[in-house]
Amino acid sequence: MTAIADLPRQFDTVEALEDFMTRPSEALVRDLASVRGDFLVLGVGGKMGPTLARLAKRAAPERRVIGVARFTEKGLREKLQEAGVETIACDLLDRDAIGKLPSAPNVMFMAGFKFGASGNEPLAWAMNVLVPAMVAEIFAGSRIVAFSTGCVYPFVDVAGGGATEDTLPVPPAGDYANSCVGRERMFQYHSARHGTPGRLFRLNYAIDMRYGVLHDVACKVRDGQEIDLSMGHVNVIWQGDANSIALRCLARVTTPTSPINVSGPETVAIRWLAGEFGRLLGKKPVLTGMEAKAGWITNTSRMQAEFGMPTVALARMIEWTAHWVSRAMPSLGKPTHYEVRDGRY
Repeated sequence: MTAIADLPRQFDTVEALEDFMTRPSEALVRDLASVRGDFLVLGVGGKMGPTLARLAKRAAPERRVIGVARFTEKGLREKLQEAGVETIACDLLDRDAIGKLPSAPNVMFMAGFKFGASGNEPLAWAMNVLVPAMVAEIFAGSRIVAFSTGCVYPFVDVAGGGATEDTLPVPPAGDYANSCVGRERMFQYHSARHGTPGRLFRLNYAIDMRYGVLHDVACKVRDGQEIDLSMGHVNVIWQGDANSIALRCLARVTTPTSPINVSGPETVAIRWLAGEFGRLLGKKPVLTGMEAKAGWITNTSRMQAEFGMPTVALARMIEWTAHWVSRAMPSLGKPTHYEVRDGRY
């Protein structure tokens, strides 16, 4: 990836954070210039959707970027419109409503249901399997980049370099992870049937100052809360990099659609991470449990070959996060629950 020059030392406001996160690289501008047509972002109301839509608009200002969601968050719709993103309120469980959405050559599918899935399994399967099936059929003539997750993989040896795209998707437990395999299968089925070009975007833990694994661990260190080491290792990537790679995938779609693992290159130990935040925050981490020898770790060699290394290094993300949480800056209040190993979210 093209490096972003002059990384900020810190973020003092949400506005500064989002401005940096939605600043397009030369590589993104170049790749989107090679892809014709407007952009439809389905599920724009999630944690990553708003910044992805704004990034697309800044990278291709002359084209329409249309964000679709139920828009239950107060003020989000207006904020997107101010940034030049068109918005449409839509319940994606309503097939007729999906059918009335404008046709767009480029579709970013970001809808899904994770937290609250345990105890509401039918809705989880409807959102994660039924909705993708309808979208894949209705937008069969578009390029589709479908957000997925590293949770589709089985647990692998944390010292083994991580699961590759050739690792068979057989998650260890839980309706959420299994329904995510179902989501991929629906896009694969319709891609093969209709010749729909696409990519399956298997993302592991995007990092924003307001949420993410780094935010979770830093806040627990700051507040003296116990940090469970059972899921002892993770992969993380700056959300701006993840959004940029997702959009750049539109220029590298395959027929039939194919997976790509997206995260940082490091296998990050939670024990070490807590120690780093302890050093920066002047607190002693409270650790509990022991690290398992296997976990959800992915190998991102394919991503690096296609897009290069992420522009924001792990060390910089740690410094940014420590500064953010030390001042009690805004949080989305959405824990990642990275420590969950039984698949119950």
